[in-house]
Amino acid sequence: MTTQPRPVYVIGAGPGGLAAAAALRARGVRAVVVEKSDSVGASWRQYYDRLRLHTTRRLSALPGLAIPRRFGRWVARDNVVRYLEKYAEFHELELVTGVEVTRIEPAGPGPESEGEGEGGWILHASGGRELAAAAVVVATGYNHTPALPDWPGRDAYEGRLLHASGYRNPQPYAGQDVLVVGVGNTGAEIAVDLVEGGAARVRLAVRTAPHIMRRSTAGWPAQRSGILVRRLPAPLVDRLSVLVARASVPDLSAYGLPRPATGLYSRVKQGSIPVQDVGLVDAVRSGKVEPVAAVEAFDGAEVVLADGSRITPDAVIAATGYRRALEGLVGHLGVLDERGRPLTHGARTHEQAPGLYFTGFSNPISGMFREMALDAEKIAKAVARRSAKGAA
Repeated sequence: MTTQPRPVYVIGAGPGGLAAAAALRARGVRAVVVEKSDSVGASWRQYYDRLRLHTTRRLSALPGLAIPRRFGRWVARDNVVRYLEKYAEFHELELVTGVEVTRIEPAGPGPESEGEGEGGWILHASGGRELAAAAVVVATGYNHTPALPDWPGRDAYEGRLLHASGYRNPQPYAGQDVLVVGVGNTGAEIAVDLVEGGAARVRLAVRTAPHIMRRSTAGWPAQRSGILVRRLPAPLVDRLSVLVARASVPDLSAYGLPRPATGLYSRVKQGSIPVQDVGLVDAVRSGKVEPVAAVEAFDGAEVVLADGSRITPDAVIAATGYRRALEGLVGHLGVLDERGRPLTHGARTHEQAPGLYFTGFSNPISGMFREMALDAEKIAKAVARRSAKGAA
């Protein structure tokens, strides 16, 4: 009697999970995508309205399906969602929606297993489900759980405070005084969106001055430069980036946004991606966006800044990032670092967890979609090789 081999379970139906499932299917491996929401691309559906991919259409396609040319060079949020829907349909992916995987445990070792995880995995899911997997790909996303700093006085703040994940468009803030906290790509873009949408005043709280890059220069996208330099030594890229920045981005020091002291690629290695300019430079130079010191605390209706000054905005939008929130899922397996990030990614697996893969948990200078596409192919190859070895 033969038994049906256990599938590979892919957790998360975002771009990383869909790409991995399609690559596995192309190699003849059954892959089941489990998604806690009711549709693919759930995170993308919730982002702010004006968001576009900061990477080019051509360099952002997932394995086996190009992004339609009609979507333009910089693909809008709604078209990213359409592409992900079409991708799942085109590859005939096996999707299970409305089910949340809460914990992954090693299955009992098989007769020829050499260590933990060699006998596959058990996924504990909502509704008391237990799913048996030959291997698991965790693709729950880089932007999983909004991270809102525990500022003193935050809970008693008398103005409106929300995380950037709750921002959609500038309409509710027309005529208002708004403070945006955080000058990553999200904070910078929301600040510009507020200005263009009629906010009366927009301030941008800056703790660490960002590296700012043109999204494209003379038709050459910044992403291509990121791909070219990704394997070069960080000190060399740091020096090159200083020259590029001086030639392409004006010095905003007089406006409260100095050039950063730390090198661009050194910052990338620490997890901080450069800000791609989609209007911030002009908005700062024209005084429409005012950089201010970092937020230290809240006091009634006031926001206390790091330089001791106090301001009274109508609303505070915290573009303060996200947590991966993997601790409950895999934290007990010893596969996360001290910051809760996977110790391995792509085709590499931790020695304590063979057959457990991670994708989409880094923010590379070469573009996240591109790297997830490459990871997907590598993971599929590794899983197929492992399956063949197990069947031999």
